[in-house]
Amino acid sequence: MSRRPGPLPSHARIVPPRVPFTPAEQRLVHRLNTPSAVQAWLNGLAYNAEDHGETLRSFRSVVAAGSAHCLEAALAAATVLEQHGFPPLLLSFESIDLLDHVIFVYRGRRGWGSIARSRDPGLHGRRAVFSTPRALALSYFDPYVDGEGCIKAYTVVSLGVLGAYDWRLSRRNVWAVERMLLDLPHRPIRYSAARLARLRAEYAARRAQLGAKPWRHYRGRERWAPLPAEFRHRG
Repeated sequence: MSRRPGPLPSHARIVPPRVPFTPAEQRLVHRLNTPSAVQAWLNGLAYNAEDHGETLRSFRSVVAAGSAHCLEAALAAATVLEQHGFPPLLLSFESIDLLDHVIFVYRGRRGWGSIARSRDPGLHGRRAVFSTPRALALSYFDPYVDGEGCIKAYTVVSLGVLGAYDWRLSRRNVWAVERMLLDLPHRPIRYSAARLARLRAEYAARRAQLGAKPWRHYRGRERWAPLPAEFRHRG
């Protein structure tokens, strides 16, 4: 399923494809008619820690399980918002510790935004205020840094490159999505060793003080989407 990404689709609304949702799924899709509504819905789901083995669930399986990890959340957001005219775009991050992250991205009236789910408070969604996908990606750089992680590259791709592959409703794990993302070339993000060392030292100090992943000290938090309740009284 490896393909090179083509030009990004226009931010103009698309014609939604016909998808055979169940009546309950259709009602949920109808209700979740904005990016903020989808982010709030994902915030209310448990994080899928894959305690019983790795998964890569479609929207249908996320709804059934009531939980999602980052890529599952991105696929669920893409499935729902595609029905409201948003292109199914994913932004994939590569990290130096190989713990990558994937988010759904979209263009609103004021700029680019994202929808995401993570175990890390700093890696959730962003309001649609960024001038470019790269500017959006860079807003994740500082929060991504911990003891080992650091973003080294990113890419944006439309799920349309998968053709007829059923990433929306399959009841099986949709591993072809992951393989496609791993195969795509990513654009490098350059940073200095000094900056990384400073951010790591700040992270370690705040983590030791708080006993949890810090998030309140990051600049630009006004551009973050609301966090899940599990983080609001921590960090």
